Amino acid sequence: MTRRALVIGGTGMLAGCAAALVADGWQVVLPSRRYAPIPDETPAGGGQARWVEADWADPKQLASRAERALGGKADLLVAWVHARARPSVLRAVARLLADDAPVVEVHGSASANPVDGCPDPILEDHPTQQVVLGFVMRNGSTRWLTHAETAEGVLDAVHRALDGRAPAVHQVGEFRSYPATRR
Repeated sequence: MTRRALVIGGTGMLAGCAAALVADGWQVVLPSRRYAPIPDETPAGGGQARWVEADWADPKQLASRAERALGGKADLLVAWVHARARPSVLRAVARLLADDAPVVEVHGSASANPVDGCPDPILEDHPTQQVVLGFVMRNGSTRWLTHAETAEGVLDAVHRALDGRAPAVHQVGEFRSYPATRR
């Protein structure tokens, strides 16, 4: 049985996540503005990555192109889309998902914080794991997560989603400490 994944934002910091899915035998569709191939090493499991030229600014076209590339309903959606474009993009691709397909929404640190929490999942009809990407603190300074740290954290949420675990928010790294707001 072919397992299909739609990975939006999968040609950048989620490339490691997309590559891991391909290595596990998934057919992965990667809508993106820029071509960034996953290494063309067809694993024994028969997985494959397929890039589709698409832009978040045109969610309907993104969904249409992704639909043609998928060749059937997606069994998994992993999406790292900026907060402003997230609702329109995810709603546009919702029709491409199998009824029971889990969703993994990836958020940058600006989308969630310790006080306000994480935004509500966009696709309420699909079990959603949310990943909030933070920072690594070391010796009194902070740095962004590496691509490998990001992929590992997102893959953990993907495995939780595929295992049917209850929806949850996963923090990868630490929140940056912001100064108190003056009133």
